[in-house]
Amino acid sequence: MVVMSSLEFEPPKYVRVVLELRRRIENGDYPPGSLLPSESQLVREFAVGRTTVVRALQMLQQDGWITREHGRGSFVKGRPGPAGVRASRRGLALLDRPETQPGVTVVDVGQVDAPAEVAGLLGLDGGSRVLARRALTVRDEIASDLVTCWFPPELVYGTDLDQPGPLPVGLRDHLRTVKDLRVDHISERLTARLPVGDEARLLQIKKSAPVLVMVAGMHDASDVVRFAAEVVMPGSLHELEDVYSVPD
Repeated sequence: MVVMSSLEFEPPKYVRVVLELRRRIENGDYPPGSLLPSESQLVREFAVGRTTVVRALQMLQQDGWITREHGRGSFVKGRPGPAGVRASRRGLALLDRPETQPGVTVVDVGQVDAPAEVAGLLGLDGGSRVLARRALTVRDEIASDLVTCWFPPELVYGTDLDQPGPLPVGLRDHLRTVKDLRVDHISERLTARLPVGDEARLLQIKKSAPVLVMVAGMHDASDVVRFAAEVVMPGSLHELEDVYSVPD
């Protein structure tokens, strides 16, 4: 069993598992391409529950340290590159994610009044009608995130965005194919708040549990926001990390 020093302010158990597995990867104990110990082995080694181990592995996967293959296990990728070049940016990830991906469920699709922040991003009047698509992602029986995308009517026309079924390709490929739209860059804003509406129920968390909220604007080459997205994540499952240069 791994023995860890006792700290006055001890981090959550899953964070301690993450840090120890990262240390082993960086030290070469688990080289790139190698298979991590199974979930049951990690449960015994760290003397924690399976949910704790699953959360730790999810975090390592999201940050680019490992890949997870259903039925095979978790494989080491090595130390991820700087955050600016990793494919872990939430806005970019949701652009390329098919809704038919395992674990993704379309919650609802329909016309709604644009929230004030979304209307501002899209250059619309408050209360303008937009199409909203919501999809929930569940990994290893744990809700990971709830994504809502808002589209103005002129972008929806001629696409499958208003169809209730899951889209078999990512938004980027779909809009490029049917609307000749290329997303040039993405602006993201991250905040924390308490869950609203049915978010707590869908994410399987308490109403008092904080969530991280990323709101993204999808810009074309003229810097016009063509559509917007929101990713709501349980605060206990996600961490923020960045790497950047320090000027002289």
